[in-house]
Amino acid sequence: MPPPATDPTTLVTTAELESASALPVLDAEGKSIPFGSLFENGRAVVVLIRHFWCGSCQDYVCQLASVPSSAFEAAGVRLVVIGCGDPTMIKNYKELTQFHGEMYADPTRKLYDVLGATSNLGQADKKPSYIQHGFFYNAVRSLWRGFITQPTTLGKQGKFSQLGADLVLGPGNTCTFSYRMRNTQDHIEVQELMKHAGVEYTP
Repeated sequence: MPPPATDPTTLVTTAELESASALPVLDAEGKSIPFGSLFENGRAVVVLIRHFWCGSCQDYVCQLASVPSSAFEAAGVRLVVIGCGDPTMIKNYKELTQFHGEMYADPTRKLYDVLGATSNLGQADKKPSYIQHGFFYNAVRSLWRGFITQPTTLGKQGKFSQLGADLVLGPGNTCTFSYRMRNTQDHIEVQELMKHAGVEYTP
């Protein structure tokens, strides 16, 4: 595992991507594929979210879902979201966020480690635009959606303190943009991420 980057925009190195590419990610049925296959032959926006109960990340994925698929197709870019919980969480998460793209799980969090994502429970000083509600509302909503409405998912959501990252990768083991979250409400703005990926998007 590389040491945490002091600059959250430090690019993932070729060596780190080579290690990450060999790691498995799981689809909703639990089928394993190599992470590197997602950007082996083309560019991909890869978003590592926090745990599947995180209300702030749910807001972020909802906004990602608002980017037209035609915009990704025109740019020759695929969109991939990866969570750190159990793959059985994916189906409900996609329904909840209305996200129709590719989504996988990394319950071991080894991929997060190799890509330099860190862990803490800090909050943002200034709420980013993608967050629809405040921290405490999101926390209560997360628990309600998870533990209350789906008690059997307890323990499957992923590590609560795990932070994510927003990346533009490929083709092959190349990284042209990376942003690692510094706190629990710190995904890069969707519009900026799309700009780095060359995807036309106006919120």
